[in-house]
Amino acid sequence: MSDLLRARVEAELDRLAGDFGRIGIAFSGGGDSAALLHLAARWRQGRVVMAATVDHGLRPDSLAEAEAAGDTARTLGLSHSILHWQRGPEDRANLMAAARDARLRLLADWAREHALEAVLLGHTLDDQAETFLMRLARGAGVDGLSAMADHRESEGMVWLRPLTGCGRQELRDWLARQGIGWVDDPSNDNTAFERVRMRKALEMLGIAPESFATSARNLASARQALQEIAVRTAAGAEVASGSLALPLQPFLAAPSEIRRRLLVAALRWMNGQEYPARRDKIAHALDAVGMGRKVTLEGSILMPDAQWLRLIREPAAAARAPAAPLDAQGRAEWDGRWSVEVAAPDAGQELRALGHDALNAFDWRAAGLGFDEAASLPALWQGQRLIAAPIAQKERPSGPPNPPDVHFRPLRGPLHLRGLLFSH
Repeated sequence: MSDLLRARVEAELDRLAGDFGRIGIAFSGGGDSAALLHLAARWRQGRVVMAATVDHGLRPDSLAEAEAAGDTARTLGLSHSILHWQRGPEDRANLMAAARDARLRLLADWAREHALEAVLLGHTLDDQAETFLMRLARGAGVDGLSAMADHRESEGMVWLRPLTGCGRQELRDWLARQGIGWVDDPSNDNTAFERVRMRKALEMLGIAPESFATSARNLASARQALQEIAVRTAAGAEVASGSLALPLQPFLAAPSEIRRRLLVAALRWMNGQEYPARRDKIAHALDAVGMGRKVTLEGSILMPDAQWLRLIREPAAAARAPAAPLDAQGRAEWDGRWSVEVAAPDAGQELRALGHDALNAFDWRAAGLGFDEAASLPALWQGQRLIAAPIAQKERPSGPPNPPDVHFRPLRGPLHLRGLLFSH
């Protein structure tokens, strides 16, 4: 039986991670991640595999357990790092959510530092069932109730879950047969935490985790169908000057759920946020668009006209975006929307919003831009001196738009919208 489990997991690792040469493992020392660590170490076959443990500092023994996890990883020939979470006062309101977000952030930074291509997570079939119940209790829709993705991109990193077809007890039974120990976190029995309550509810209901996983997979299939329809509805979308335009008539003719998905993806395309706006805000914006009214939401302005639903960055949101100083190579990214490269940068140069006050120097109407759209563009500044922006200056309308050594580039194009429509 142990060989069958190993074969199943190795087949999943081949499918999910076989093309990667440098892989990280999130290793807490618990049973699930211990099984993942040992199975991946046996599977690696010449790949660089490294492990990291996040010490949240929530229990007195957490650092000692992280150090013990490091000893375990090193006995398998794996490099190991301990990542420490520095909590802030704002994290107290929802400690578990803050700890989860910090864990992903720390692991992503660690993975990039070591040039890792993906990070393996030890979520199991039981995690699928618990997550399903948690989301059901919050009134989640098709997306929230769909199966936990085995491949996901977030925080600039690829996250892989090769154990979602394995039960928690099944993995512990395998560890016991191999003579491998693990650490049981006492917080796993603390009913103050929602996931623990859901775990105990599952035990009381006597419903096998496989049943919830099957429902989640069925909903994932329905979600994929909705995503496909949304992508077709967005066909013909245009991108220019960091703004997005969706064909209006197909948008208005689509079912309400497709319109909602398109608007959520379009807003995320514009503002770069990982999580969508609240449903009630999206519903209000859809009502306004349906009546042909302009509306502002999530740092974006939505403007329907005869042919298009246009989304531009709200100038006030662009003005609030932190200035981005040029690095030593003369590069910077700003507002999650634009990058600049300067061949010969000077000290103190930075990227920030062009703003309304500077528009008199530019022929923004000839560029086909609106007043607010032009104001939300980036500009290269040195103190209060405006050096360049990605539209032509009036005093040289027939020349290059900027000094020849300054190159602006939008960070997102039409394919990014498609990716957001398919993201979980």
